[in-house]
Amino acid sequence: MWINNYYYTFFNHFFSNFYNIKFFPFLPQLQEKIMTSVAAKVAVIGCGRAVCASTLAKNGISVTLFESARGPGGRMSQRRETTEDGKELHFDHGAPYFSASNTDVLRLISEWQSKGLVAEWKEKIATFDCTSKQFLEIQEEGSDKKYVGVPGMNSICKSLCQEPGVQSRFGVGIGKLEWLDNEDSWSLMGLNGKSLGYFKGVVTSDKSTFSQRFTNVTGKPVPIDMGKFPEIPLKMTEIPVNPCFALMLAFEEPLTEIPIRGFSFKSSKVLHRAFCDNSKPGRSRNSECWVLHSTPEYAQDVISQTGLQKPSSATLAKVAEELFQEFQSTKLSIPQAFFKKAHRWGSAFPATSVAGDEKCLWDAKKRLAVCGDFCVSPNVEGAIISGLAAAAKCSEVLCRL
Repeated sequence: MWINNYYYTFFNHFFSNFYNIKFFPFLPQLQEKIMTSVAAKVAVIGCGRAVCASTLAKNGISVTLFESARGPGGRMSQRRETTEDGKELHFDHGAPYFSASNTDVLRLISEWQSKGLVAEWKEKIATFDCTSKQFLEIQEEGSDKKYVGVPGMNSICKSLCQEPGVQSRFGVGIGKLEWLDNEDSWSLMGLNGKSLGYFKGVVTSDKSTFSQRFTNVTGKPVPIDMGKFPEIPLKMTEIPVNPCFALMLAFEEPLTEIPIRGFSFKSSKVLHRAFCDNSKPGRSRNSECWVLHSTPEYAQDVISQTGLQKPSSATLAKVAEELFQEFQSTKLSIPQAFFKKAHRWGSAFPATSVAGDEKCLWDAKKRLAVCGDFCVSPNVEGAIISGLAAAAKCSEVLCRL
């Protein structure tokens, strides 16, 4: 790696001094190709793979992480909203918490806890029966530990994206990934058609990269031609997902009639689960903030009527009202919320696992790794395990180049 850094420093110094020489109009293009091929080894697509990016960097591999969203986290992101009167609210509107039993994941959690990025959430979880209007199956003491990011679920990804050796580029969507045989490298292009550089390996977790859903949403061709990658199973092209709408609510006063701070719903066709964010460690107590998730069936019904494109404001307002009315129908004395906003998770919750014992999909010849919770298990722990597996595959090959 010191050789790469030496050449990177040399070319950076050379071009910074001679960049504007009019006799060499090809220099900017040459500089870009040399700099990207020397300085960037692996492209990691999606901040959900921040664990993979961090692990690669620790193994001495330069990483450029591309994320189409404005910030890190993906399903573990934290949503910040500002009310009309200037009050700032925060919601863990994706994964409310995570658990773990895998040794490697527990080791990472311990490391994150020592850095203050993660804390145990000690509230009990239960089931609320919408028919009997009662809480059932309240979690026993000493059962599986629940962890949350501090001060938000995105704290882990945010920290990993800032580690040495990881360059993070937010707000950059990938429009095309192309393997160049003559270069033995990958070429990446953004959604705007501009080059993003050349890389010796690619790790991706974005299911849309391989799916017709990408075309349905963007109107553009699928970024990667899976016909050229026989070692990646064809079933990767269409992974079944459970869509979901999240409703973010804020109340002036605590909902004292609700004794449980996190619960799932039984006998509801609309609501799947509800969580109080303020009960988590490190959260603000200024307002009572709740996040509700819809059932997949409810979300699919809405999508079948409105399509996969970004939902309109009118659609989200209608969804927010319907979810809130279902919440009030529990007879748990739910007052009016001063803040109410819905968000759609179109493909964030996979309904199956596709990688088996390998824990990620891997093409060794072209150094392409596909990882995510859809490879192992549809939860945060599954995503971490898959990311670690992808990092191990890439490191084994790239460290020999």
